[in-house]
Formats: sequence, structure tokens, C-alpha cells
Amino acid sequence: MGKKGNVFSEKESKHPVQKDYAKNIEFLKKELGYGKSFDMIHLDLQYAGRNMGIFVVDGFAKDKILHFLMKLLSGLDEEQLEPNPIDKLMKTYLPYIELKKEKDLDMATWWVMSGACCLVVEGADEVIIIDARTYPVRNPNEPDLERVVRGPHDGFVETIIFNTALTRRRIRDNSLRMEYLRVGKRSKSDICLSYIDDIADPRMVKHLRESLKKISTDGLAMGEKTIDEFLTGRSWNPYLTVRYTERPDTAAVHLFEGHVLVMVDGSPSVIITPMTFWGNLQYPEEYRERPVVGGYIRFARYFAVLMSIFLLPLWFLFASHPELLGDNMSFIGVKKPGEVPLFIQVLLIEIGIDILRMATIHTPKEMAGALGLIAAIIIGQTAVQVGLFTNEVILYLALAAIGTFATPSYELGLANRLSRLGLFIVTAIFGVPGFVIGTLCLILMLVRMKSFDVPYMWPILPFSPRSASDVVVRKAMPLKNRRPVMLHTEDPDRR
Repeated sequence: MGKKGNVFSEKESKHPVQKDYAKNIEFLKKELGYGKSFDMIHLDLQYAGRNMGIFVVDGFAKDKILHFLMKLLSGLDEEQLEPNPIDKLMKTYLPYIELKKEKDLDMATWWVMSGACCLVVEGADEVIIIDARTYPVRNPNEPDLERVVRGPHDGFVETIIFNTALTRRRIRDNSLRMEYLRVGKRSKSDICLSYIDDIADPRMVKHLRESLKKISTDGLAMGEKTIDEFLTGRSWNPYLTVRYTERPDTAAVHLFEGHVLVMVDGSPSVIITPMTFWGNLQYPEEYRERPVVGGYIRFARYFAVLMSIFLLPLWFLFASHPELLGDNMSFIGVKKPGEVPLFIQVLLIEIGIDILRMATIHTPKEMAGALGLIAAIIIGQTAVQVGLFTNEVILYLALAAIGTFATPSYELGLANRLSRLGLFIVTAIFGVPGFVIGTLCLILMLVRMKSFDVPYMWPILPFSPRSASDVVVRKAMPLKNRRPVMLHTEDPDRR
């Protein structure tokens, strides 16, 4: 708690704590909405011959701790708080770790709204902040989107303190920094900038710190996603230049490499910066197996990603222009065209897959299996029988969808899906030139992208032999003795 107090600038307070106890209480009641909000609690107390008031939000305070402290205060005599009641209470009579003096009533209001308790003492020009807060929190279960067969099965939660603790559990380095920031004029959300001081590029840390401080909004409605859009922009580009993770071990690995993490209170997802296209394709499962097995898994994943982008447009090109196929490859085309044009069939199934995905999310788990069965058997089979869809369209769209779901990053999978749809449309309209030009435009867009001045397609474009080999082949850990050069780390040697 002491570190949190250091992030606020020493500006002259607009509403300093006064020695007039009644005015302090009146100000806090008004600012905190006491009497208008049922969950705002004010305790009017008298200990050691002095009036005292406690402000706390119901549901945030640890009742046992407050009861214990109030019991100790009730046993004090008047002379025991002389001559300085605040110092006496903090140093002698309040046996609690997270205590802080506050001279600004505005900051005291913020602390209460954040979940801490504010103790106002008559005759003192300071108040005491007792950080006895507790938040409703779920267990750190394994995230659904990042499951592994081997390895830890814990995940980040919605409380920032728990997330920093899960990270420190894996990195017991005294250079690990957890900088506290506050974003949002109304939400005043807690933000943590995490990095290893003697590894991470100080220019990157400074840039992120200043960018976070410049964010001007009333609140972080969507948590880390709002932060991402303020940091990276790119409103019309589907590809993310950061990575989200809910796994503490993944976060720790990237910290050791020299990345900088952004944690947002209220969100279980941590932002990893900077991030490349190939970095989004890395997955912990590859490093939980032998290098040969991990390398095979990586190649299979790369093939699935390429299939999710190019398979459908390429098949449609051959199906629409059978003259491009030789006699030996004629089976790729459509044997029995349906009553609906291929272009419309593909669009309908693409949209149908997204609708099914959304329906599955909004369906209770107990019914999700039944929903999938209905979509696969009843709708799919019937659509083929009535001639609405052809078997080939369903086959190749299913393969493309499997490639999308095999992509480790959910956001990258969605971006690849949009790229596939765009490439399919230009191929359907312009044929071979459309496919070639569309593919070229996609590659040029990815090559021109940057993630905080790091080329998005690094180390393939621009080419870096040592780093490119690590992208293509899953190296054994003893051979990974250098950090990524594109991060410009302070300590490039991992040994």
C-alpha cells in the first residue's frame, strides 16, 4: 500500500483535511453519497475521549479486522493519544500492516471508493487509511482458451493483487517491477505496469508509462481492451499488435524475454507488449513436450493457420475455374452443384458458423452439446439433402474453421477469419488476379504493421537468421541463450 501512495503527484490539495472534525465528516458524507447509497457505511464512534468516524463500502471491508481494531481502540485512554493522535495510532495502537496517512480529502474519498477504510479523528489534520479491503474473487482456475495437457492449471483472476502475486510466485527476482497507475476519470481503475528492470528496454517502459498516463476517458468499460485501443489505435485493422494471456506461466516467460505487461484490475487478461505475428502463434504446450514433439505440434499449428486463411479462397478459385486443374486433380471441384450459387453458399455458411459460435457462448454448458448436435446433423444434413449446400462447401469450410480454432490466439483467429472472407470475396469477383492481388495486399499489410516500433512479421520480414530459426524450429531450452534482439533488452544474454 505504501507504493501506491507514491504514484500521486505532490500537488496542493484542493480539499485538505482540517482539524475541524465536523467539516471533514460533512465533506466525506457528501462526496461518498452517504444516505443516498445503501452500501456506504459511516460509523460515528468515540474512543479515548475523541470523536472518530469510519467510512467504508459494505462488501469491501474485512469485518473481522475492523472489529479487532475497533476493540483495541475502545480500550484506549485519552492521554494515550497525546500529543499526536495520528502518529500514536499508526505506530502503537493499530497493529495492522497496510496503513497510510492522508492529508487530502479527495484522495481519502478515492481510497474509500477503492475499498479501503477511512478513519477520521477529531483534532487531527490527517486521516488514516486502513487497507482492510477484500474483493469477491473466483478461484484461479485454468483459462478455457489456453488449456494444456501438461503444466500448471492456474490462471489469472479479476483482482489485480492476486494476479501480481501469481506472477511473483514464478519470478522471485528483486528486479521485477510492478508499477501502479490509475486510469479513468470516473472509474479510477487500477493499472499495473510489470517488467523486469534490468532486462526490459527502458525506452519501451517509458513509452508505455507515458501513454497510459495520457489516456483520457471517464472509465475503462471493457478493461484491458479499452487500454489496448488507446495504446495501439488501428481501428480498421483486425490484427492485434499485442497479445492477451490468462496464464501466469505465459506472462512469466514473456517477462524473462524482456516484454512489458499491462494488468488491469477487474480483468483476468494480461496485455503483453510488444508482440509479433509469430509470437501470437507460440503456445505453452510446445514447451511441455520434447523438442521434436513440440516442433511437430508447431508445424501442425502453422499449417492449420495457413489453411484457415487460404484454403477456402483457393478451393473456390479451382471450383469456379476447373480449367486450372489437371485431370488428376479434378476431384477438388464440385460434382453436384446445388440450387444456390457457390458464392452465396460460402457466405451463408461463414455467417452461420459465427452465429453458431455466438449461440454456443450464450447457451448453458449443459445444452451446448445438444446445440452442436442440432447444427451438425439436423441443419447441415438437411441443407445438403434439399440442395441448399453442397458437400464440398461444407467440407472445405469445416477445414478452414478447424484451422481457425487451432490458432492459439483467439483474437488472431478472428483476424484470420476476416482475412479469409476478404480474400474469398475478391477471388470470387476477379478470379485468379483477385486471389493473387488479395494475397499480396494481405502480406504487404502485415509487413508494414508495427507493434511499438517492432516489425509485426519479424523475424521473417525483416529476416533475422538466429531468431527465424527459433520461430520455425522448437529449440531445446539450453540452446535458447539469447533474448529476442527486437526487444532491445538491457541484458540480452539469458545465461
